[in-house]
Amino acid sequence: STILRSLLTNQITHLNIEIKDETIAELCNENKSNIFPFILSLSKQLIDLTFSEMTYTQRLGISTFNLSLTSCISSTLIKLKIDVNTFDDCLYLLDGRLECLSILIVKIREISMSLSKIDNTVSSFESLYRKLLKLNHFSLISVLHTIFYDAQVVPLLQRMTNLEELTLFISVLRSESTYIDGNYFYDEILVHMPRLNKFTFNIITEIVNANVGIVFPLNDDIQFSFKKRGYHQVGSYSDYNPTMGVAKCHVYSLPYQFELFIILNNFFPGGMFNKVRYLTMNDTSPFEHELFKLVSQDFPYLENLYICNFCAQENKQDSSTLIVFPHLIALKLGRSHINYAEQFLFEKNTRLPRLRKLTINYKTLEMVTDYFTNDAMRLNCANLQSIDTDGPFVRPKNFHQYFPLL
Repeated sequence: STILRSLLTNQITHLNIEIKDETIAELCNENKSNIFPFILSLSKQLIDLTFSEMTYTQRLGISTFNLSLTSCISSTLIKLKIDVNTFDDCLYLLDGRLECLSILIVKIREISMSLSKIDNTVSSFESLYRKLLKLNHFSLISVLHTIFYDAQVVPLLQRMTNLEELTLFISVLRSESTYIDGNYFYDEILVHMPRLNKFTFNIITEIVNANVGIVFPLNDDIQFSFKKRGYHQVGSYSDYNPTMGVAKCHVYSLPYQFELFIILNNFFPGGMFNKVRYLTMNDTSPFEHELFKLVSQDFPYLENLYICNFCAQENKQDSSTLIVFPHLIALKLGRSHINYAEQFLFEKNTRLPRLRKLTINYKTLEMVTDYFTNDAMRLNCANLQSIDTDGPFVRPKNFHQYFPLL
């Protein structure tokens, strides 16, 4: 409208656009990509823009890589928070078109092979023009595994020589290498940022085809690699399986600052994670009742839980203590053994007073409910409003009695 155009052009300095779940299905990538340059072209006073989605579970973002240089220019924007599709989109946002940008908070759907022509390296013999001298605050969150961390993310960070605050959430897949620890951070990143005073991170390293000649550091060594650099509040745990040729390491700054915690396994040491709302658990050895008890205590405000584990529980007799997840709304069990449906849905094991969404294989659902006749699950299923299964099914006659809100 004319009024909106006038406000954008002459008055608005701060603009927050957050796309809610129910809107995403109606708002395609093309439309979102059109809105972004439209806002920049009109907003002559804009200094702070948020253009993002409100959930980690969606995978739609805008793509600045497909936009022309002239369509995404701003001489006033100082702070940008945005969700994008690829790492190339992040590079284009930092190519000079946003000339006053000093704070970039970006969530990237996938860090894959670069298709852009931007040179993302800085060598000793070239000028300073590739260094991002105006940027003093950078945050990068990317949940999906990437094999391009060393080749793409690290060179970008090395260009940020005036950075004062850095936030990293990334999951790295490597081959025949070692973990990302305090030594790596310092040698490859922090040494290039002399002004850095705040570093918040959550880094997962997974080594596949791990060479038997590689000596993986123990958890005490990982802790020391951070402490000797002045980072004393760090959580970490690692797991090396020589039979499968896989090694994993998870390091994170404390207190934990993210709403998402991914790929928790049996080596999780515990702690307090008050900010976490979304948790994924994944392992090749069984999750037992005691681990879930620990999770319920350490993630007191958890709302979404995804479990990926096909191993049967071995100590089912140890499940005498009742576990309560008071805030859990969504539970995903589609890639898990039937034992975990019994663990979470049987009220003698676990109480889920706010459970609204369940993802589960239909055959598992039939078996665990004894074809919707077993009363042991009724309490936890009474408030379910959505069940996602692995395929369509015909509801049996007593289905509605078991799930009255469906």
